Amino acid sequence: MVQRLIIDTDTAGDDTQAILMAVLADSVAVEALTVVAGNVEFDYEVENAKYTLELADAADSVPVYEGARRPLLKEFEHVDYVHGEGGLGGDLFPDTGVPSADGHAVDAIVDAARESPGEVSLACIGPLTNVALAVRREPDLNDLLDEVWVMGGAVNTLGNDTPAAEFNFWVDPDAAKIVVGELDVTLVDWGVTVRDGAIGGETLDAFAGFDTPYADFFATITDHTREFSKERRGVDSITVPDALAMACLLEPDIVAESDTYFVDVDEREGMTRGYSLVDELGITDGDPRTRVVESVDESAFRRMLEDMLRHGDPERSR
Repeated sequence: MVQRLIIDTDTAGDDTQAILMAVLADSVAVEALTVVAGNVEFDYEVENAKYTLELADAADSVPVYEGARRPLLKEFEHVDYVHGEGGLGGDLFPDTGVPSADGHAVDAIVDAARESPGEVSLACIGPLTNVALAVRREPDLNDLLDEVWVMGGAVNTLGNDTPAAEFNFWVDPDAAKIVVGELDVTLVDWGVTVRDGAIGGETLDAFAGFDTPYADFFATITDHTREFSKERRGVDSITVPDALAMACLLEPDIVAESDTYFVDVDEREGMTRGYSLVDELGITDGDPRTRVVESVDESAFRRMLEDMLRHGDPERSR
């Protein structure tokens, strides 16, 4: 069975690799990209999504829907300093000429779920504004969707945006709170990314040496992030959390450990904005409904990424 998938994205560097993974995989059919405010300026995100689809010869078959241009309630800041100006390393600014699809991203999500109950899954690799709005538009969304995968949160670990929070949850904590509270989510957080999804300098150099358009693009979008990582964390490596989440969706067997917990999000302004409470000890009376990915087969993930960059097929070694 081919899994039908909508990808909700704030398209910058790492998002592009997750999108490529899904579009190039035979096991899923990407039916739409929905764009949400997050990483960089919204219009850049839209063009980045279209450019990524063009690279995979999918721009004519996968519509791009524009969605929420700001969080539900909060103000936020872009992170061009992480991804480079424009989101693709600072030197690449696509102007595809590809038109956006008619209609709003939230309507696209809701309509797809209503038209095909139980058949469409969501991969959420940006702030959750569009998805929260879809929940409010369609209260039965949880029953209508197949799976919901979310890259977000920092499970009992330091965040990547603030000490308390991962970026996607920090940008729109109100939306994140709605989504984990009302949908059955599989969560791939920042902590598991750092533990099992970091890619070191030697591997990055090897990937850049593949003579393919995908490898060239990967080198372009990771150079700036690599330098940022050296300056911020003092290590020659990058993290690709969105690609890791997509790899887990495509190949569930690479998930080595997971468990189901009660998860909540602090939506208040202040030092703990976007903090993801994950009740691993079961000491609250909250409903444990969120599946949390706790460890991933690191070598299998890297093999999927390498197969995509070298052969254009993340499932080649399956």
